[in-house]
Amino acid sequence: MELIDVLADKTRAALAHLYNVTDAKISFEKTNANFAGDYTFVVFPFVRLSKKSPEATGEEIGSLIQNEVPQISGFNVVKGFLNFELSDDYWLEVAQKRVANGVSIPHIGEGKKVVVEYSSPNTNKPLHLGHVRNNVLGLAMCEILVANGYEVIKNNLVNDRGIHICKSMIAWQKWGNGETPESAGIKGDHLVGKYYVEFDKHYRAEVKALVEKGLTEETAKNEASLMQETRQMLQKWEDGDEMVLTLWKKMNAWVYAGFDVTYKRLGVSFDKIYYESNTYILGKAMVQEGLTSGAFYQKEDNSVWVDLTADGLDEKIVQRSDGTSVYITQDIGTADLKYQDFKMDKFIYVVGNEQDYHFKVLQLILKKLNKPYADGLFHLSYGMVDLPEGKMKSREGTVVDADELMEEVVSTAQKQTEELGKTEGMSAEQLEILYETLGMGALKYYLLKVDAKKRMLYDPKESIDFQGNTAPFIQYTYTRINSILRAASETGLAVKFELPDQLAPEEKELIVLMNGYPDAVNAAANHYNPSEIANSVYELAKAFNKFYHEHSILGATKENERNFRITLSQVVGETIKHGFGLLGITVPERM
Repeated sequence: MELIDVLADKTRAALAHLYNVTDAKISFEKTNANFAGDYTFVVFPFVRLSKKSPEATGEEIGSLIQNEVPQISGFNVVKGFLNFELSDDYWLEVAQKRVANGVSIPHIGEGKKVVVEYSSPNTNKPLHLGHVRNNVLGLAMCEILVANGYEVIKNNLVNDRGIHICKSMIAWQKWGNGETPESAGIKGDHLVGKYYVEFDKHYRAEVKALVEKGLTEETAKNEASLMQETRQMLQKWEDGDEMVLTLWKKMNAWVYAGFDVTYKRLGVSFDKIYYESNTYILGKAMVQEGLTSGAFYQKEDNSVWVDLTADGLDEKIVQRSDGTSVYITQDIGTADLKYQDFKMDKFIYVVGNEQDYHFKVLQLILKKLNKPYADGLFHLSYGMVDLPEGKMKSREGTVVDADELMEEVVSTAQKQTEELGKTEGMSAEQLEILYETLGMGALKYYLLKVDAKKRMLYDPKESIDFQGNTAPFIQYTYTRINSILRAASETGLAVKFELPDQLAPEEKELIVLMNGYPDAVNAAANHYNPSEIANSVYELAKAFNKFYHEHSILGATKENERNFRITLSQVVGETIKHGFGLLGITVPERM
């Protein structure tokens, strides 16, 4: 039994003995860093039973528990907070087990299957900074869930059809002059994105001209010849027009080739890719199912709706009067298709928070259709990424392109590393790998260290800083540990666990943080929040640097202390590497 469980049992017994309480909910918190102790129990709820002050109540409970738990070396009471301090012998035992067992994560997801849908790009533009957050968040959640024992299927639904795709196609037809990625010397997704911007430029000019002739802006937008041509092209696509389909396939192929390059650099991959062009008509059968069951209803114009007012929402159309699908119809059908394919217990959608309402509607509809997977649907809603310069706009070409961003962070990592003079003795190939590792690590970590639900400001220069809560700081800590281990090996020192004569506060802090790391990995899975791992690893790296500056490791005067510190350093390095691996970040062996 874990000590925390023992503490809970003894606390429950103490409350029953002292106050005849048999149904108390027992929980412990980590003691506030400003006070002595390791675990804290809040006694305020029991003051009315003890009829004593919070301090006296804490003393009474603490004395009883200390006598029952030998690992407790002392306790103190601060107002209504009972802080237990555990003995050095206990923490050394924890360290010994950690050395023997390696990084071990409780498999809270054993036997459960999860589909994680992320990325979901449109094929009319290259990936941008917002997509980067989506991809690194989705990848991290997949790795975290696997570490927790879940079977994970990485899934991507590509939005490869629709009016926005036709805009790029129309623009290329009109102004492309047969340009290809090869002739232009640029990635295919960038080329197609260029024509998406080109369409908007000409479209806005045409709308402006129509408004100047006296039309309202809304009428001008609808009557502009470019928009009419685009709608006609979409209709031809849906009718299976051979020429339109040939152009569509050609331009999408350019985009996919471009996406693959970006995905590879991000370290992103998928087990299954669905395409909207194959799934957009799915769900129509389920609309009929909903009409039959009474979950949906039909209006006089033959459009089909679902009434969600009793659930605090509104009425939602699920099929137009002409029998065509709307976006939610496709998602209903695609969700069912994926369940038939995988029989998953959970289905996680990694999608920005502008779609919060959409996914509430989707889950409610699936529940009304009595689908067995409805309760397992979870929208991992994340905040938008802002820049110091303001909001990004794809149509106007003001987005931060993912490829350019990656190039920038790697270039900045190179510059920063060279300025610090940390590249001696490394070959050109080793340096290229190092700069890529530092730059991509900086980008991913900066996006993942913030709670996914929060909107964030991304500053590329700040992300590369070798000080503070950044990937380069943590990666440098890892290489520092590797340097110690190499030096130990080169001088013939064995890496073996030995008990020191006494445990320094900095050593205890490292053990406590490593002991809490598996809990952070479990919490990250339960809360769908990789930042819990990022912050756990950062605190560990920060504590190691404090330990490193306060104590000599290889130069320790006593052999047992030296061996203990070398081994302690080794397991800290293993934990950092494991945590970064779950975030999709690699660590350099030297720098």
